[in-house]
Amino acid sequence: MKSSKKILDLPCYYFFILFLLIMPLVQGCSLFGAGRDDNGEFKSATRGSWVMQAPTGMVLIPTGAFMMGGVEEDIFKRANPNRRVSVSSFFMDETEVTNNEYRYFLTKVKERFDYFKNNPSIGENTGTTIDDGQTTDPLDQKLTDEFIKDVLTPNMDVWRTDFTNHMADRILEGYFELRGYDNYPVVGVSWEAASYFAAWRTKYFNENKEKKGLEKYPSFSLPSAAQWEYAARGGKELAKYPWGGPYIRDAEGNLRANFKSGQGNYSECGYTYTSPVTAFSPNDYGLYDMAGNVAEWTLDAYNPAAVALTWDSDPLYLDDEQPMKIIKGGSWKDISRFLQTGAYDYEHKDTARSYIGFRCVIPYIGGAQ
Repeated sequence: MKSSKKILDLPCYYFFILFLLIMPLVQGCSLFGAGRDDNGEFKSATRGSWVMQAPTGMVLIPTGAFMMGGVEEDIFKRANPNRRVSVSSFFMDETEVTNNEYRYFLTKVKERFDYFKNNPSIGENTGTTIDDGQTTDPLDQKLTDEFIKDVLTPNMDVWRTDFTNHMADRILEGYFELRGYDNYPVVGVSWEAASYFAAWRTKYFNENKEKKGLEKYPSFSLPSAAQWEYAARGGKELAKYPWGGPYIRDAEGNLRANFKSGQGNYSECGYTYTSPVTAFSPNDYGLYDMAGNVAEWTLDAYNPAAVALTWDSDPLYLDDEQPMKIIKGGSWKDISRFLQTGAYDYEHKDTARSYIGFRCVIPYIGGAQ
């Protein structure tokens, strides 16, 4: 009885110390002993398989390497050396962005801007607030009446101003608005407008994914010059034109694209100016108008020394201080040399032309294709 009493008389802090010593041992039995089934290896949460599907209107361009650069000597003596580069898989719009698609974009942008104007405080939980026209969302910060009107809205004056003494604005009146031109490539859009379109497309696309509880996708963008040229060749090494061969006519003598076939001859292909985006056959990747119709903006800034300044895997030359951007593909007003896959030109990023349009790309997440 005396010994029992001594134990009971122990100060309380002894029991507390014993408790601290024993509990880790008890917990260790469950954490590192019984019931352990991971073989001592790190385990991550299982989220199931996921396959990135092609967004509507896009085709998958498989990863690969190709000889980038001019197939023939540049008549303007611009630096365009050949070098082998690798390109990761990506999805690309099968056609140039059409008037109909761009009108839809403008409609949605205007709806968003009107919503901001009518709701000065959108709410703390939306991640976007506005005060006197200022929003915390970087994409929305640009949305002003002036930006929508002066930058995003296609400039149809280009049909008159691009060429001296040219009055095509009378012939092409309503090019952007009329239903008959829905499936024609949008023109009169600057590099900045095309870039904003790609950024908005990302936001719009992923917001809809989130609403459906689906996985987000990477960002849409303009293609790099390397992506564009690789896709244009359709898997054919050193293809002079997107159709692979060295000739601009098919076996029946028909022109393979919309371009200027001779002095003053813009209409031999069947169209004097632009043509519907699927009027001519696609290349082997399923891409339309990778030669002719309208030239296309790329991400790259112009620099004759870009080859030495870019890596040979997914090369891309970005320079915010250089306003001149690379365009590829040639257009309805160009001779065939500009349609060659390795050819390029450049234009100021703020300039809109009657012969420049664009299409988008998005990185492919997945294994080799």
